[in-house]
Amino acid sequence: MFAHHREREQPIFSARAHVFQIDPATKRNWIPASKHAVTVSFFYDANRNVYRIISVGGTKAIINCTVTPSMTFTKTSQKFGQWADSRANTVYGLGFATEQQLHQFSEKFKEVKDAARLAREKSQDKELANTALNIAAPQDLSDELQSPPVMCVNGPEDKLFRSQSADITLSSEKERIKKMLSEGSICEMNLETEFFTLQDSNAKLVAALHEANANVEQWKKQLAAYQEETERLREHVAELEAHGGQGPSDLLKDELTQSLEELEALLKAKDEEIHILQSKKADYQEMEHDRDEAIHRLREMEMRNSELERRIQNTEQNLSNTLEDRDRMDNEIQRAIEILDIKIFDLNDLRQSLLKLIEK
Repeated sequence: MFAHHREREQPIFSARAHVFQIDPATKRNWIPASKHAVTVSFFYDANRNVYRIISVGGTKAIINCTVTPSMTFTKTSQKFGQWADSRANTVYGLGFATEQQLHQFSEKFKEVKDAARLAREKSQDKELANTALNIAAPQDLSDELQSPPVMCVNGPEDKLFRSQSADITLSSEKERIKKMLSEGSICEMNLETEFFTLQDSNAKLVAALHEANANVEQWKKQLAAYQEETERLREHVAELEAHGGQGPSDLLKDELTQSLEELEALLKAKDEEIHILQSKKADYQEMEHDRDEAIHRLREMEMRNSELERRIQNTEQNLSNTLEDRDRMDNEIQRAIEILDIKIFDLNDLRQSLLKLIEK
């Protein structure tokens, strides 16, 4: 069934990514769907004119999603994107190794979505002109995938000098280290996402601070001008009052007093704005501290991943050496068995000869 299904469904684009699914309980946290990066492909079914996104891990379908015009692929960071599948009632997330791979997948997603929209419109037009089409539902990929048969050899040779405990220990150690490396990669990706978010917020805050500093300089100039104007008006009022009868009228005094009060209120408002900007500057310094901590944590995670990779390489090398020793031992055992067979055959011939001599 799987081979026949692939004959009518052709891949059009593939990429390597870490696959995640949203936690159905919280709808907030991501759950890894694969232990390592897997191939995520777009497939096109020419018979049904349907596009699908498929990813297989071992014998299990991690993603089996039919692309619809209503779907939208959203980039949440420089290396991570997601989309919702209403049919499966879940949200898929993909973590790529580079920003370029994420961009290529996003562009291909848009192309496939537009092609799916055109295919739906064409199908609707055809339904209006002809009878309704019965479109078969896509088969579940998990039913089509079958595990390969496991070959077992039962013989006396396989039971001799088997170091099963050593093989099990090496295999479990290898799986444990791979699991640690996978968890480290996920933590690194989360830290990288947090770092890029902090970096974006930092850039916005720096721009706002520069703009605020420019406004402060402008307000200081205006404040100095207002102060000069206030002093000039005060001197003018004092001069008029000193001349007695030549002083201004009560109306002019009221206007000057009102102007003076307005200028003082404006000065007070500008001082409050300056204090607000100074408090924002303190927030900016705290944001820089958080960014430095995120960078430090990211570097520590990179060092830890390097150490885990080195340990995996050593374990794989030890496993390879152990397998070579076991194969060499199996060959020697096989040769010994062949020699024993020959000796047994010779002994059997000797026994037959002795029986003939006794009978004579």
